[in-house]
Amino acid sequence: MALASAFTALAFAVLAGCSFEPEEKIWEISGPVFGTSYHINVVLTEDQERLETLASGIDEVLEGVDASMSTWREDSELSRFNQRSDQSEWVPVSAGLLRVLQKAEEISTMTAGAFDVTIGPVVNLWGFGPEARPEQIPSEESLSRVLAATGFEKLELRVDPPAVRATPPQYVDLSAIAKGYGVDAVARFLESEGVEAYLVEIGGEVSVNGRKPDGSTWRLAIEQPMAEGRAVNRVVALESRAMATSGDYRNYYESEGRRYSHTIDPETGEPIAHKLASVTVIADDCMTADALATGFNVMGYERANELAVRENIPAYFIVRTDEGFETHQTPAFSSYVTQ
Repeated sequence: MALASAFTALAFAVLAGCSFEPEEKIWEISGPVFGTSYHINVVLTEDQERLETLASGIDEVLEGVDASMSTWREDSELSRFNQRSDQSEWVPVSAGLLRVLQKAEEISTMTAGAFDVTIGPVVNLWGFGPEARPEQIPSEESLSRVLAATGFEKLELRVDPPAVRATPPQYVDLSAIAKGYGVDAVARFLESEGVEAYLVEIGGEVSVNGRKPDGSTWRLAIEQPMAEGRAVNRVVALESRAMATSGDYRNYYESEGRRYSHTIDPETGEPIAHKLASVTVIADDCMTADALATGFNVMGYERANELAVRENIPAYFIVRTDEGFETHQTPAFSSYVTQ
């Protein structure tokens, strides 16, 4: 995937006969990645060379994540594992890929399998993966056959040295967690470069640190779940936190009068069909928020809310009703809401 960056900024006003300390301002770095786009705000004094260095470094970080975890690239580290015939033997993996697989295992256990990175073949069967959309929905026979081979418990991880093996054949799909990991990877890079205040957003998944130049916190909008257009449902204020949203209102198709969501329930192998339209999760890191949002979206409001309250997870749910939408939030979420 070719990545490009562009940064935009406002130049400093120079007052004749006056001298002053350089001000910190918000500078934007943006570009395409993972089939979507990234937008990064950094709080810095004016330094074009430093901005160019950051932009180049961000592209390098994101290219590394894509080269490791993409299922759309046949040469990625993950795709090479998925193509192996000897998955039952230990396959060395990078530290980053192991970290994502460890987090995936943790969230899979927490959600009782509602989050499952081995569900990729079923996702592909329904036409939401790299393969073309099928001309008709899967038959019960083909769905049962493919579903029987999946299961997160069929992956085994080794820490030292990093490696993974599986009960073959497994096709691992990290699309519900890799974006969040990419956000975290960029955040770590910025901090390594001495950037203390930033907002990193990739395809709607966000991580922030520090505050804006005026001392205010970063304010983020939660969208109203509409297929077309954009509207704000709620605004939250974050500092040194990450946020991710999962919903069924953008990536779907319709066939013979039925709507098919891209989110697949690993238990049934079918697209989710409950009333939960959108769930937003706040966590310490974006990888966790990303995976939990997907897991909660699969579980539906009642089960997900029960788990989130029990685990003290900040979560915000938008549920469809006959009259429109109703919203619910866990006690841990309330302190972040500004409107």
